[in-house]
Amino acid sequence: MSLKNTDRRARRGSFTRQVQAFVKVTEERANEVVRKTALGILANVVTASPVDTGHFRGNWRAGVGARPDGTLEATDKDGGATITAAKDALEAAKLGDTVYVANNLPYARRLEFGHSQQAPRGMVRTTLANLSEILGEAVGEAKQEAGKGDGT
Repeated sequence: MSLKNTDRRARRGSFTRQVQAFVKVTEERANEVVRKTALGILANVVTASPVDTGHFRGNWRAGVGARPDGTLEATDKDGGATITAAKDALEAAKLGDTVYVANNLPYARRLEFGHSQQAPRGMVRTTLANLSEILGEAVGEAKQEAGKGDGT
């Protein structure tokens, strides 16, 4: 085998490894954007939710692949515990997954459609109106974190 053929084969293998590494990093970043976007949506919905006892805020949940069912006895006036629980639930989310944000309390629909002076325009609808901003923040955070890591 000539030196030219050997060099060509070596470069081809190196190029393949580089492409595979690029694909892997790109998938990881895309999955991170999915998780950050979903968490951003949930966090916005939670913080936009009206608060009396904190029971309504404490019942927001995230699910990956299946809508969370049932209700919780939890109360969470500031929303911090609810957002932390959602972050844990979203840990496995990846590009292509269906992610759900749900509140199954019987009065959730009424609150979404104006039965609260604290949130007369709802929580979900106002959050979705800001979806491009939430996505932009998620992409920016993922880029920033990538810059701290492996240099790719």
